[in-house]
Amino acid sequence: MNGLQQYQRINTQTSITDADPHRLIQLLYNGALERINMAKARMQAQDIEGKGNLISKAIEIIGGLRSFLDFEKGGDLAVRLEGLYDYMERTLFEANVKNDPAKLDEVAALLRQIKEGWDGIREEVVQGPNQQTG
Repeated sequence: MNGLQQYQRINTQTSITDADPHRLIQLLYNGALERINMAKARMQAQDIEGKGNLISKAIEIIGGLRSFLDFEKGGDLAVRLEGLYDYMERTLFEANVKNDPAKLDEVAALLRQIKEGWDGIREEVVQGPNQQTG
């Protein structure tokens, strides 16, 4: 492992250690998007093993996102997100089997859209409902 890789690993570990629950979800979205982009590059380079490993990691991350869903508090939104995460996992699997970069793009676009919404509620979540002014 070279110096840059070691630094990135330590930086990532520090980010995770210092992260609040909202930030952890942001890191998961970022990680999934990063793996999908890297998988697309591996797909274009015809690195079948590398592509497969990266897509598997992205599927694992989406599974992690799914595990954070709170059906009691989230209600219908949590149910819809679970269905969307399930769709993303299946689409990534299909992208891997069929070597289809368009399917990777589709999942990345869906993840970016959800991440934008998640990023948009950061202040609300960090401040909490009792601390908001307005």
